[in-house]
Order: sequence, then structure tokens, then C-alpha cells
Amino acid sequence: MRDLKIPESRHPEKAHRPDNAQPKKPSWIRVKAPGGKGYAETHRIMRENNLATVCEEAACPNAGECWSQGHATMMIMGEICTRGCTFCNVATGRPDDLDAFEPGRVAHAVKKLGLNHVVITSVDRDDLKDGGADHFAQTIRAIRHQSPDTTIEILTPDFLKCDPSVLETVVEARPDVFNHNLETVPGLYPQVRPGARYFHSLRLLQRVKELDPSMFTKSGIMVGLGEDRQGVLQVMDDMRAAGIDFLTIGQYLQPTPKHHAVARFVHPDEFKDYETAAYGKGFLMVSATPLTRSSYHAGDDFARLRAAREEQLARG
Repeated sequence: MRDLKIPESRHPEKAHRPDNAQPKKPSWIRVKAPGGKGYAETHRIMRENNLATVCEEAACPNAGECWSQGHATMMIMGEICTRGCTFCNVATGRPDDLDAFEPGRVAHAVKKLGLNHVVITSVDRDDLKDGGADHFAQTIRAIRHQSPDTTIEILTPDFLKCDPSVLETVVEARPDVFNHNLETVPGLYPQVRPGARYFHSLRLLQRVKELDPSMFTKSGIMVGLGEDRQGVLQVMDDMRAAGIDFLTIGQYLQPTPKHHAVARFVHPDEFKDYETAAYGKGFLMVSATPLTRSSYHAGDDFARLRAAREEQLARG
């Protein structure tokens, strides 16, 4: 089976960046090293089905915990992204052609793992006319066919260079949660997310709600990149104006010295304050902790999100 570890030669755009010191992590950030029977079984299933995971590609700190429980966030459409975000550990370059059999392999892995809830994400594919929208839709349909009781959460790119109609292709496939991360405050986009546009991403999520008001929408940001509290609160207001249901906030961790520097480590008490503020602004579900990531405990959170929606409807 192939080794999904990306060699240094696959990161040519990072080689020219200046080095940024990587500060020592505080005690509340440290996690256990991965291992155990459950971890090994998840790893085996991913390799047997020749699948990439964002857990590995993005060097997620929660991979050990999630994989030991049989949860893995699958990353479709290859391991090479057409963007070069300075926070991200995924390789940048020219992607391979789409694999027409990948949706079926994803569905097989979901069934094999016995997942009640699955998160599917992807690299950005600016090289494709539809940005990979149809591939997302095929993957959703394949999972529905093999595991009809599994709820599906997708974490999509922004489809910035596509006709706006491609979004309909994804929404019509009926994922249970449509997630697209804003990642940071708009003032940091030129440094952190140079290939993206803040208000385009916000509008994408608003458009999902317009196409299907019953679909849950979700977005997340990182803190510790240099933003201030007022900027985070403004992003919350923007998200609520776009009808976003679920907010995630986590600490940015610098993958290598070539990535964007960590401005500071945000204390857990501040995350709790953000959570309180977000619920006050009307989000149905909020996850705000140093180790929060888009797919961390996503299944449990989805169950709570659905319960919150039902309670909201019952109140009228």
C-alpha cells in the first residue's frame, strides 16, 4: 500500500518561505501519541481502500483519538491542492486526474468502519471546471447506497472559480451537514488564505441555506493567528447573518517552520468565553476548545445539533 506521508519535494512553494519559530505548546494542547488496536484497524482500512485522510495530510492533533474509535475524515480528489494557504500542511501543486472509482471506495470504507456519521472533505481543485462538485455528489450518493443510515457531513472548498450553479449539484445530493470553513478573520486573508475571498465563502454558505433551508450549515475558524477578540465576534455576526447553524473554533497549530507563525496560544478560558458569546448570537451548536477541529467529535455534535433544531422548532 502507498505511504501517504508527503515528501519534502512535494512542498516547493514552502521552501522559499522564511522560517517562523515554533513555540513550545502549553500543557492544554498536548495529546497522546496514536496507537492501539482501533487505530491500527482504521489505518488498515484506509490503506486497503487507497484513501487519503485529512487527519494525516493536515497533521491533525486528534488523529490518534479519532482513529482509535474508528473515525477518519476522508479527503477526496487527491492529496495535492491547487491553493497555497500558509496555515495548511497539504501539498500544493498540480493534482492528478480524478479517480472515477474513488466514491465507491469511500463508501466501502464507511460501511467497513460501521460509521454512524462520516465527514468527507477535499483539496481545492481550481483545475476542474466544477471544482469537484460532481465528485462530491457522487461520493454522497455512493455512501447513501451502501450505508443508508449513515449521516453525511461534507467540508467543501469554496468553488471560487466555478459557475455559481455548481453548488446546486452538491446540495441536491442531500448531505446532512454542509461545512465550509472561513478559517480566519477577513483582515488576515491576504497572509493566511491568499487564494480565497472572505465574502465569497460567506456567500457560499448563505446560498446553501437559500437552496435548502432545512440543510444544516457549519463553518469554523482558527484563533492564534493574530486576530483580536472583536474580529472574532464580527465573524460570528457575519456567520449568523448568513444563517450558519454550527460554529467551530480551535487553536491554530503551526505544522512546520515554513508555515504561518503562531501569534499566541489562546487560553481555554477564552475559548469558553467565545462559546458563550456564540450561543448568545443564536448558533444552534458551538464547539470552541483549543483542540477543536471541523470533524472532531462530529458525530456527537451532529446529534446535539439535530436535537437543538428540533427544540427550536418545538418552541416555534
